[in-house]
Amino acid sequence: MSTIINNIEIIKAKATKINDVDFNNLKFGHVFSDHMLECNFKDGKWAAPKVVPYQAITLDPSSKIFHYGQSVFEGMKAYKDANEDVWLFRPLDNFNRLNISSKRLAIPELPENYFMDGLKTLLEVDKEWVPKNEGSSLYIRPFVFASGNGFHASPADEYKFIICTAPSGAYFSGEVRVLIEETYSRSANGGVGYAKAGGNYAGQFYPTQLAIEKGYQQVIWTDDNTHEYIEEAGAMNIFVRINDTLITGPTSDRILDGITRKSIIELAQAEGIAVEIRKLSVLEVVEAAKNGTLKEMFGAGTAAVISPISGFGYKDTDYDLPKLDDTYANYLKKRITDIQTNKAEDPFGWRYKI
Repeated sequence: MSTIINNIEIIKAKATKINDVDFNNLKFGHVFSDHMLECNFKDGKWAAPKVVPYQAITLDPSSKIFHYGQSVFEGMKAYKDANEDVWLFRPLDNFNRLNISSKRLAIPELPENYFMDGLKTLLEVDKEWVPKNEGSSLYIRPFVFASGNGFHASPADEYKFIICTAPSGAYFSGEVRVLIEETYSRSANGGVGYAKAGGNYAGQFYPTQLAIEKGYQQVIWTDDNTHEYIEEAGAMNIFVRINDTLITGPTSDRILDGITRKSIIELAQAEGIAVEIRKLSVLEVVEAAKNGTLKEMFGAGTAAVISPISGFGYKDTDYDLPKLDDTYANYLKKRITDIQTNKAEDPFGWRYKI
């Protein structure tokens, strides 16, 4: 038996799994909520989305996702405040970026109401899965992939759009040490670096493993041509503080237009913090570390919000960052998370109530 909410059909799970979950000890992205949103593209159009029980997907071995990698995704979070209200953070930015990524991979774009009404309905159905614990959230993973069959190297004729959710604790804990990459590239000019394509992340795993073997936790990606300019930190955008100025690279077809990145820039500027959006060379960062003007480095992304970097390696030399009492990283993270969790005013209009 099904019901309709927000013009979305809902087929409820026969039983809930929520009573088996320890919400005080949540790993990131390991436990999944009772329901998911599913929407299929066939015969040249997207069918109406449905909320269905979380379940396995059956695909033909010739499905093109397995052979040609047509797959894009987003990362979002839902938060519950003291009044039990549920909030999203800049969801239309995620929707727009999903379609930008889809277009680059020749995947048909989604209608806005399918994404937003579907997401809202899913969160209404699984509202109890949004954690209330400090630092926890309901991680939301919208993704689209090629489900059409065939070995011919061409775009698929069928696709699936799914949103799954996972109550999660913190993504990172503590500071990380990073290795500035001198050989491998995350993306290239004219490529798909600006898209949240699954293959972008698969290509990062091997160089990151090499860095881990050397004692680092993540890689700082540099430009594909000369490896002279800093671009991203692992799967995150990167910010560098030299003296009292925050510096981050401009977006391009190599760099993801991060929503947390944009929020940090807008918030810092509103708070009177100097921000420069420009190319930043590795040698400038190394020189700043040597002369003491390098104050902070941190990654920025949905999962961790802000992840401080305690040191970096480059050309077989390690550089430690200073231990500061008052960091931009901690200040900006608290400001953003207070807005996300409805603990502070939202002068930017970023918060979206479910």
